[in-house]
Amino acid sequence: MARAELSSDGLKIAIGLPSAVMLVVGGMVGVGIFVNPAVVARSLHSPYLALSAWALGGVVAVLGALIYAELSARMPGTGGEYVYLRKTYGPLAGFLFGWTTLLVVQAGGMAAVAIIFAKNLRVLLGPGLWEPGAVAAVLTLLAGVNIFGVVWGDGVQSALGSAKVLAIAGLIGVGLVLAPHIVEPGKIDAPQSAPGFLKMFGGAMIPVVFSFGGWQTAAYVAGEIKNPTRNLGLALVWGVLTVMALYLMVNLACMNALGPQALGATLTPASDVLRRALGPVGANLAAGAIALSAVAFLSQSMLTGPRVYFAMAKDGLFFSRVGAVAQSSRAPVLAIVLQALWTAVLALSGSYEQILSYVIAMNFLFFGLVASSLFIIRSQDRRAGVRSEGFRTPGHPWTTMAFVTACALVVASSFWAYPVNSLIGYGILLLGVPPYLFWRARGRKETRAQS
Repeated sequence: MARAELSSDGLKIAIGLPSAVMLVVGGMVGVGIFVNPAVVARSLHSPYLALSAWALGGVVAVLGALIYAELSARMPGTGGEYVYLRKTYGPLAGFLFGWTTLLVVQAGGMAAVAIIFAKNLRVLLGPGLWEPGAVAAVLTLLAGVNIFGVVWGDGVQSALGSAKVLAIAGLIGVGLVLAPHIVEPGKIDAPQSAPGFLKMFGGAMIPVVFSFGGWQTAAYVAGEIKNPTRNLGLALVWGVLTVMALYLMVNLACMNALGPQALGATLTPASDVLRRALGPVGANLAAGAIALSAVAFLSQSMLTGPRVYFAMAKDGLFFSRVGAVAQSSRAPVLAIVLQALWTAVLALSGSYEQILSYVIAMNFLFFGLVASSLFIIRSQDRRAGVRSEGFRTPGHPWTTMAFVTACALVVASSFWAYPVNSLIGYGILLLGVPPYLFWRARGRKETRAQS
């Protein structure tokens, strides 16, 4: 294989701009959009407030994508946020990000989605389906595809992501065109006090920002993207804008077909919309769309997540073998196997529900921390008299400050709404300090032995 086709870490450079856009879309669009419109409507009661929440979530994601676009242009290495944090705040910050990504954020999200995949596959295939077997099978299959190399993994992910977007577009079309419309203005049933309203709206934003999460995972494979200083930034911005439009249209379709009151009362909005338009067959179509969306999300996560642990291992902050690359496929095989195994453990143990409740507080802590690193980098440039020629975040420092503030508000809202789970999540974060000190000390010992 020509050296020009390999990154400095030995990974194959094979992901073009269209595939990078689908990585962003695939990382964001999971199964939440099939459920969370009802969750938000149930909290806010008014279609105007609900749509405002979804629009605000999209704006926050766009601001984040613009910041990450500049960071990815400056530091286009494999590992994404791990690389940004390591280079600005030091190796401990980078390690704690990777630690929580493995134990909670990436694997926890994948475990929940794998369970949802199995449950919807059971709707399609009948009650005889053994759900744990379906979970193990889909994780094994996707891990196997990615072990064959980034070309295989990216190809499968792009195909599944495209099919998922088409399925969501079908849901939008059914809700806006085929389903009988319900004319119901809804009501703003807000608490009387301003703090009560803010708590209600902040709580409703948790499922919104969870649905908009995942755009950052495309940066994990920056080392395998062609011309990452240009293409990764473009992919982040275009991918987020695409998903923002999809989400707003899905909510409009659900409100048109069900009305705000019925939407807030249901647990299965996608099934209800399709059933109103197509009859009993609609439930099976909804189950198929959700299962497809779930496996597409899992495919994207299996491709991107292992690159974080791979980067940590290359820096001597994780098991060294996780940083190995297979000679034939140029894939980080052990990192992929680790991701699949830990995800399966969480899914099959049934502990994923509690772990998922920790995701938002920690995710947005690191979002805000990563975004704040742009202030450090820009300050270093000013002191050195250097101006970067790559992508620059529009409106900085104001847009960056707005995103950091939004992240702080989301973290505060998660503590306000779910204080116990948020504290447990940060406890898991702090448990990463001893392993970091161990690997750091071992790395220094090995360095002294070699010198």
